[in-house]
Amino acid sequence: MKTIRKVILFLFLAVPFVLQAQKVDRSVLLEDLEFLSSEKLRGRAPMSEGSRMAQDYIKERFKSLGLSSQFPDHSQKFRLSDKDKARDRKGVNIIGFVPGSESSRIILVMAHYDHLGTKEDLIFHGADDNASGAAALLSFAAYFAENRPEHSMLFAATDAEEMGLLGARALARDFPFPLDQISVVFNMDMIGRSDMRRLYAVGTRHYPQLKPFIEDVARRSKIELVPGNDGGGGKDWTNASDHAAFHEKGVPFIYFGVDDHKDYHKPSDTFENIDQEFYYQAVTTILDTIMRMDRGLK
Repeated sequence: MKTIRKVILFLFLAVPFVLQAQKVDRSVLLEDLEFLSSEKLRGRAPMSEGSRMAQDYIKERFKSLGLSSQFPDHSQKFRLSDKDKARDRKGVNIIGFVPGSESSRIILVMAHYDHLGTKEDLIFHGADDNASGAAALLSFAAYFAENRPEHSMLFAATDAEEMGLLGARALARDFPFPLDQISVVFNMDMIGRSDMRRLYAVGTRHYPQLKPFIEDVARRSKIELVPGNDGGGGKDWTNASDHAAFHEKGVPFIYFGVDDHKDYHKPSDTFENIDQEFYYQAVTTILDTIMRMDRGLK
C-alpha cells in the first residue's frame, strides 16, 4: 500500500512538469525555425519571393489554427516609403487574433519575420534574427488557440523591421483597437542562442509594474532570465526593435532578446548555429511570462 501511495504521489507531482513540456511542441518549433531560415527563402528581404513564402507560411498556420484577423487575408499592407507611391511596393504584416474569455483588454505578441536578404550572392539567413522570434510566435499562437486566454491576444508577424521598424510603426498607426486597450506588448527579436544561457526581458525600467511578473518566472526558468539591458549602466535596448513603435505611444512592453553574437547580421546566422536546447527553454520561459501576465494583469 505504501508503494502504491508513493507511485500516486510521484505521478501527481510529475503532472505539472509533463504539462510544462507539452506547452510547446519542440519538433514543430524547430521545423518552423529551420524553414523560415532556409536557403529557399533567401533571407526574407521585404518584397522578395522569399518574403512572400514566409508570409504564406505564417498565414496558413494562423488559418489552420482557426485564428481570425481584423485584416483581409490576415495581411496588413503598408508603404515602405511615404515617397514611394507604387502600389506593388508594400510591406506586409501578418495578423492573427484570439478573443479573450474574460477581458476586453489586449495582449500584443509580436516578432519580425524579415531579414537582410542577399548581398553579392551571399544569403543572410537570419536564423536567430529573427526566424527564432517568428517561430516562437507560431508556437504561442498554437498554444492560445487551444487554451483560450483571459485577455484577447493579437499575434503580429511584422515586416521591414530591418528597414527601421516600418511594419511595427504601420501597425501602431493602424492598430485595429484603441491603443489604450493594450495591457502589454511582448516582442521577441533574437532568442535562439546565448553563450551565457541568458535571456533579457527589457522594459521594466520604464514599466516597473511588470517586474514582479518577470522575477516570478525567472525563479522557475531553466535559463537565466534577466530584467535589464534597458539602462542603468548597461546597453539600452528600449528602441532596439519593434516594441519601440508602441513604447513611443506609452504602451507597456517587454522585449525578449539576447546579446549580439559573432554571427549577428552575417550569412553565418544559420539554423545549424542555433543552440536548440537554449532556444526551446527561452521559448517556454517567454510563454510562461505571457501566461503569467495574462492571468495577473487587469
